[in-house]
Amino acid sequence: MMRLTLYTTLGCHLCEQLEAQLVHLANEVPVLDRVEIADDDALLERYGVRIPVLVDAAGEALNRGFEAPRLAAWLAARGWLDEAAWQQLQRELAGEPSRPARGAVIRGGRRYLG
Repeated sequence: MMRLTLYTTLGCHLCEQLEAQLVHLANEVPVLDRVEIADDDALLERYGVRIPVLVDAAGEALNRGFEAPRLAAWLAARGWLDEAAWQQLQRELAGEPSRPARGAVIRGGRRYLG
């Protein structure tokens, strides 16, 4: 089981981005323990400008994990990366369509885009 700690705060869009990419790129469904840093001055001081911070069971942290290449490398180092999902995401980030575009189809005098 992949159990991770995510240091976050309410309304953090980068944290939401990291969570979405984590679910997409991980080779198993991660269990996230979310820690709200705004409730603790020490946590706010430590993680305030670094969130989202993802920490594994060994205590190794990933700062700025919302950057897909950094997250993929961190997951790969632990054997948790879904290689096919990462390759697909790389193609999407490079601007390649995820599926081939289809042309227009005319039915009943109306034009429908693929």
